[in-house]
Amino acid sequence: MTGAPLDPHLPYPATLLDRRQLSVDTALFRVAPEPAGLGALSRLVPGQFVQLSVPGGGEVPISPADLPGADGTLELCVRRVGHVTQLLHDAVPGQRLGLRGPFGTGFPVREMAGSPVLLLAGGLGIAPLRSLLFHLLRHRDEYGEITLMYGARQPELMLFREELVALAGQGGVRLYLTVDFAPQKPAGDFSCAVGLLPGLLRGFSFDAGSSYAAICGPPPLYRCLVGELEGAGVAPERIFLSLERRMRCGIGRCCHCAVGQMLCCTDGPVFRLSELQQIPEAL
Repeated sequence: MTGAPLDPHLPYPATLLDRRQLSVDTALFRVAPEPAGLGALSRLVPGQFVQLSVPGGGEVPISPADLPGADGTLELCVRRVGHVTQLLHDAVPGQRLGLRGPFGTGFPVREMAGSPVLLLAGGLGIAPLRSLLFHLLRHRDEYGEITLMYGARQPELMLFREELVALAGQGGVRLYLTVDFAPQKPAGDFSCAVGLLPGLLRGFSFDAGSSYAAICGPPPLYRCLVGELEGAGVAPERIFLSLERRMRCGIGRCCHCAVGQMLCCTDGPVFRLSELQQIPEAL
């Protein structure tokens, strides 16, 4: 549905449909925006973000875990880390929420067409890369080999693991999982290495010259992964990083998302490595 452009400062109403607990502090929320927001969300691309709000409680920037479904519903992965996210975790189905956006730039899915794509996710960084992965799989014939490497601190904190294993079983994606440590053998029918994500990448053989790479995870992970990718021969112009942890107001007004002379909310959150290499402490 389309209509007059929405005011980016004002949230449009949405209803919480359901919530699925993924780990002790992280849940997947499925929300249904009212018709006024459907036109805006129809333009969402993987890697962009929205502002999810609790009326009277505040808002938080969230990268959707998938593009809107055929019914317009949106999946948002939320970790409980503060006041607003606690209010969201306390919300019940049927509760009214608010959405603004989408904002920022996403992954260049058209540019990636015809090439192998390597997705590297750490922790909660799997959420925006899940959106990218689903897009690639829905258009599987348009892309080369798809590989997902996902690392978490320990098995019980690995999000969407059964879902990812099922997707890998269907043959559309090569999946590699790793955890920093595992006190005991992980439960479930899947293979999971023990070690850091850069170590998993270090021994990986792939067509580096023609591949694109997409990275999202804790900031300390970025330098290590970038070093491994460049060492393997992936060009900086083909390495994309989501700096979603720097997202703030969405419209570049507060300037708290500055990355050098750029703003994460408007110029990002997805950047090429070549854009960031000359900016001190960008990574």
